[in-house]
Amino acid sequence: MFIAEWERPETNLELYPEKQWEDPSLLERIFLKGSRHFRKAPSLPQMYKFAHMVEKIGNEYRNISEKQISLYTKKIRSDLHQNGFKPQSVVQSFALIREVARRALGIQHYPVQIIGGYVMLNGMITEMETGEGKTLTATLPACTAALAGIPVHIITVNDYLVKRDAEWMGSVYQALGLKVGTILEGMDLPTRKKSYNADITYCTNKQITFDYLKDRLVFGNKRGRLRMSIDRLNDDTSSMSKLLLRGLHFGIVDEADSVLIDEARTPLIISKNTDNSVSDQICHQALQLSQGMILGADFLISERDRKIDFTPNGQNRVLQMAKTLRGLWKGQARSLELVSQALSARHLFVRDKHYLIQDEKVLIIDEFTGRVMPDRSWERGLHQMIEAKEDVPVTGLRDTLAKISYQQFFRRYLRLAGMTGTANEASRELESVYHLKVIKIPTNRKPQRVFLSTKTFPKAADKWAAIATRVEQINALKRPVLIGTRSVSDSELISSLLSEKNIQHQTLNAKQDTDEAKVVQQAGQEKRITVATNMAGRGTDIKLAPGIAELGGLHVIASEPHEAGRIDRQLFGRCGRQGDPGSYELFFSLEDELVQSYGPKILIHLFRVFSFNRIIGSHWFDKIILYWTQKFAERHHAKIRKQLLKIDQQVKRMLAFSGQSE
Repeated sequence: MFIAEWERPETNLELYPEKQWEDPSLLERIFLKGSRHFRKAPSLPQMYKFAHMVEKIGNEYRNISEKQISLYTKKIRSDLHQNGFKPQSVVQSFALIREVARRALGIQHYPVQIIGGYVMLNGMITEMETGEGKTLTATLPACTAALAGIPVHIITVNDYLVKRDAEWMGSVYQALGLKVGTILEGMDLPTRKKSYNADITYCTNKQITFDYLKDRLVFGNKRGRLRMSIDRLNDDTSSMSKLLLRGLHFGIVDEADSVLIDEARTPLIISKNTDNSVSDQICHQALQLSQGMILGADFLISERDRKIDFTPNGQNRVLQMAKTLRGLWKGQARSLELVSQALSARHLFVRDKHYLIQDEKVLIIDEFTGRVMPDRSWERGLHQMIEAKEDVPVTGLRDTLAKISYQQFFRRYLRLAGMTGTANEASRELESVYHLKVIKIPTNRKPQRVFLSTKTFPKAADKWAAIATRVEQINALKRPVLIGTRSVSDSELISSLLSEKNIQHQTLNAKQDTDEAKVVQQAGQEKRITVATNMAGRGTDIKLAPGIAELGGLHVIASEPHEAGRIDRQLFGRCGRQGDPGSYELFFSLEDELVQSYGPKILIHLFRVFSFNRIIGSHWFDKIILYWTQKFAERHHAKIRKQLLKIDQQVKRMLAFSGQSE
């Protein structure tokens, strides 16, 4: 039976454990790559054999009393503490958790959910289709590890899911004598510390990473085991008493591809404010200088890399204009940087696409989820430039106190696992960066999701008109429709077109996200039309109303392809859950941002030349353009993530050499 080796839990509980990830040498990398290649994951027959063993023992638990449940829990806890994750102990643990869930929730784990839990306990990522019950699946590895005395972090993508999942599964944990904590936005430090001291803690990726950075600030340069042990022996004023976390033991990441891949480029920074009077003046000066700069003559825009490059003429022009100004403008490199950021604010960042203005504040929109990130800001003065551009109060520049990327942070867990519906396309990167294998789990019921077509148009206006017409057709059949869009402005555009046709609908975007879960949950009602940005309810199932399955189920329309095909697949997974019928189709135009930035120019030109013959909709041509465009985009972003990780590693080595902390 396959159970991965894991250091016995009690050996790490006295300190602040985390994995010290050292960069391997070339020879070590070759050896590790070979060993990972030959280290086989559990086979499907092995996994089903494990699930059948759990079911068999679980059936024996069905008729025992609550008192006996308590006695079995104590026995399993003792076995796990003494022997670690031996196969028989894990089987007993899973069977008991399954029976407790049946009694507490009225539902029990399917064999595929048992397999999913088994995969995660082995420190891997389980890929389960949307609607297959990942929330319930996570209780198996989480409870087993917690019963063994290992603190568990279940990490998800927003506060709603943290609160919902902790409350929903709370009765299972309580029946097993386990304490559950939640980390939510706005919690004070004592409450956070108490939640992290629970056996199982639900939190968002952002919250736990920031709390880890706060602990790093407490540590400063005092990271040695001896120093930590001495601090622990001191009174309550010692640095150890100020720590929030107990270390990084076992992390289970929900929506793992979103957290570990899509957000890998986002640095998490703790900073302090500085005086904003200087930044206000400088930003307006930089915007004024950039106003006269000519695209093509003075600067070039790289849409793919989202950066500004000066021409030699542009550099000279900036330096000549800066001579008339004082202060920070005396440095040539700084002058070029300021004007570059001003040009980026003008040309690369679009209102209602990359950010919103609310209460005279610039709020960043997460391009992967469509959600507002109210406490985040762009680096190196870019945020202040956009504030000045939008004529809202300019905040002060910020001094960085601590900084870490998700790539760095999650690699520090002693054991990391994950679950998602869409990880297969990123499996090589997940294994390369985090040493996480992706195991695809079969569905509990045979999927009935049907792909209808991909429709391509030369112009965006034609695409949007066709989508509105298509919605009208599906709506006439009384089927519910979910329309996925890339930005707030796109969602408002299709909303206006539907309104012109007097078609009632709900719009869900970063401006209107207060009732997100409620809107998504109701998206399976008869004739219900929901327009949503990428936020389309990750983690929230769309259940069909009675009679909708007979009509064909939910129909999903993607209005534009994403840079990563798996994110499109996540949207399509909103329909056809748990064997329900459903259908989906994709619309895109040659004017879409993805095609313009990454599309193969020759194919796009051929498409335009022959489009008058109505080659639009020709499946092979559409697929070629879409396939290569997404492949180019995925490789480009993967390359950037790899480069950022290398830079992080270089900075870490430099800090270690200098004796400084992160």
